Amino acid sequence: MADGEEKEGKEIEVTELHRKIKEAFEVFDHEANDTVDVREIGTIVRSLGCCPTEGELHELIAEVEEEEPTGYIRYEKFLPVMTSVLLEKRYRPISEDTLLQAFEVLDPAKRGYLSREELIKYMTEEGEPFSQEEMEEMLSAAIHPESNSIHYKDYLTMMVVDEN
Repeated sequence: MADGEEKEGKEIEVTELHRKIKEAFEVFDHEANDTVDVREIGTIVRSLGCCPTEGELHELIAEVEEEEPTGYIRYEKFLPVMTSVLLEKRYRPISEDTLLQAFEVLDPAKRGYLSREELIKYMTEEGEPFSQEEMEEMLSAAIHPESNSIHYKDYLTMMVVDEN
């Protein structure tokens, strides 16, 4: 591919990313003044297919916040940072295989499921603990109401982000 074609392809990609970022930002720009509440940044970033940790999200917010934080993020500061994040493919979701391996570690008997109680224990006592709200949200999506357990292969199929 010639350099000119490659450059043109990159410009088209950037233009498309800018359109997606603008659309996601505008959903939360309730005043139509090119600002959003800082608390919405995580939702915007995740809607663009990124899965940052809470720590990474705080770093991203620090990058786009004003010198004197106002509680709002301006589009003009958000756009170049988010464009860079998307072009560099930062905060990519974990692969389905990796998630399956993690669940299998928690299920040494290889039953293919975890009980509600086991899941709550792991979510609150291991690693970065889930907040009560996060836990309730996950349980409502993950736990099968009749068996009161999570059949993790089914759950992974439902929750994995399609990269295309």
